[in-house]
Amino acid sequence: MNTIRRNATALLLSLAVATPLVQTAQTAQAAPAADDVRLAIPAPTGSYAVGRDTLHLVDRDRRDPWVPSAGARQLMVSMYYPARGGGKPAPYMSLKEAELLLRGQNLDKRFPPKILAATRTNARTGARPAAGRHPLVLLSPGFTLNRATLTSLAEELASTGYVVALVDHAYESFGTTFPGGRTLTCVACDTIEGAGSDAAEKKLLAKAATGRAADLSFVVDRLTSLPAWKRSIDPRRIGAAGHSLGGNASASVMAADRRVRAGVNMDGTFFAPVPERGLGGRPFLMLGTQAGHSPTARDTSWPRDWKRLDGWKRWLTVADSGHFTFIDLPILGGQAGHSDPSAPLSGKRSGEITRAYVGAFFDQHLRGKQRPLLDGPTPANPEVTFQNPS
Repeated sequence: MNTIRRNATALLLSLAVATPLVQTAQTAQAAPAADDVRLAIPAPTGSYAVGRDTLHLVDRDRRDPWVPSAGARQLMVSMYYPARGGGKPAPYMSLKEAELLLRGQNLDKRFPPKILAATRTNARTGARPAAGRHPLVLLSPGFTLNRATLTSLAEELASTGYVVALVDHAYESFGTTFPGGRTLTCVACDTIEGAGSDAAEKKLLAKAATGRAADLSFVVDRLTSLPAWKRSIDPRRIGAAGHSLGGNASASVMAADRRVRAGVNMDGTFFAPVPERGLGGRPFLMLGTQAGHSPTARDTSWPRDWKRLDGWKRWLTVADSGHFTFIDLPILGGQAGHSDPSAPLSGKRSGEITRAYVGAFFDQHLRGKQRPLLDGPTPANPEVTFQNPS
């Protein structure tokens, strides 16, 4: 089983056992039942309300790389945007997606999928868009995980004035629901796990990263041509960010598509390397765990590609964090009362740090707003170390 999937197992296990862990510290009478847990994405801090729409995009110029018999490459995209209010509460994920996410880790009988699916969000469907043209940020989730796991970051960015395209890549998550009730499962997981060697797995993961880069470029093509979206998007201000494999994809799309002006990798190995020639002087942020992505950690792709980045760059590591610190799941696990001894940073702080640094990066490089947070360590964020290897 590859490293990415093992990491997914560890995080989802922590979420699934959250209530039993709480119960060991309480009397049986005081402990909440699993069905009583209520999860919620933290309220975003920006001045805009957040709207959400969902797009099903089909790239008829490319055949799906994992299931060629399926025909054209398909994507599901959650569009978050600055709004003026109105609309109805947007769901977190479908029940089927929650079931498959938990079942993929053999946890569906230990944590009710309906609790995960019912997570309260802040976005609203049918909300009235705010006037003006806004920077666009593309977001790509970790391998095996569906796009909903980056909801907190997407909502935060939209609330501060970004249009956000949060992309699900077909056959690369445990389950993604498409129109008509179809839910596609992770064929890529089985393909990579059956590769036969570590080198073969890494080669396939590099293929997945560059394939996602092509997905993201296609999303830009469509959004800048669809009348409903092109009037809300400034095509001169486009960025990309992602978690794990999605972070690698953010660098890969910058290497392939000069329209993408800035990128963030949140704790992802660079299976597809940054080109030796660099990224044309464009800015890039590497945000990772202290244990896994400090300069002396086992993942040698970060020191290698740090040297290749030829524009503004930062390499930040977060103490007491884990691979999933940068997505929703630790936030939700913390609400259920869980503290993971191997990654003791709280879910609340995990979300605050991720939103603050990613938001500051895009503010500085897509909106021209100087953000001192990126200049060096701050007393307010003692967990964050600025790495600067030679």
